Amino acid sequence: MADSENFLLNVPFKPAAALITSLTINFILLFLFILCCTAFPLLMASEMDPLAMVLIGAGAIAIVLIFIVWVRLYYVSMWYELREDEISWKRGVWFRTTGIVPYNRITNLDIKQGPVMRALGISTLALQTAGYSGQAVAEIRIEGIVHAEELRELIRSMVRQSGQGADNDGTGGRAPVQSATGSMSTNLLMLDELKKIRLLLEQKIK
Repeated sequence: MADSENFLLNVPFKPAAALITSLTINFILLFLFILCCTAFPLLMASEMDPLAMVLIGAGAIAIVLIFIVWVRLYYVSMWYELREDEISWKRGVWFRTTGIVPYNRITNLDIKQGPVMRALGISTLALQTAGYSGQAVAEIRIEGIVHAEELRELIRSMVRQSGQGADNDGTGGRAPVQSATGSMSTNLLMLDELKKIRLLLEQKIK
């Protein structure tokens, strides 16, 4: 494994705490945009009961507060771990999701960074595998990473090592010779048994 100051093998790591701020700001901006397209035009077009306006405002504040609590719990549940031959991860508040992806399945490593994340100095590293190549959604998203370039190079080196290990085993991606020989021996034994059964049947017919 290549040397890394910020990411160690077999040691779980979490996203930067700035991820909480990033997710919260993005949600509030999206929520305000939805309000501008729905609630605000109604308020400007007609006179509404003051109580209804208070209820709408209280509801909006409650939704934002619930999201803030949820995003903190979501952050606490997140962790990633680099192992010798695979990456493991876990996240989820109400529904926990875990996953393991071997290095030899990884095909693409993309760093993504929106305006808010750029201002906070964090990025998302999206990993795609052979089964997910060409799709819009990555199989793993390592979110809220400060040293994204370093992590990408580290995983890239692990992918190379995994590929070299597959080439150096002498099989070239094919089944081992012993397995093929064993399969041929089994077929010969089955053929011999069938011949014996045929001879017994011929003797009985005679």
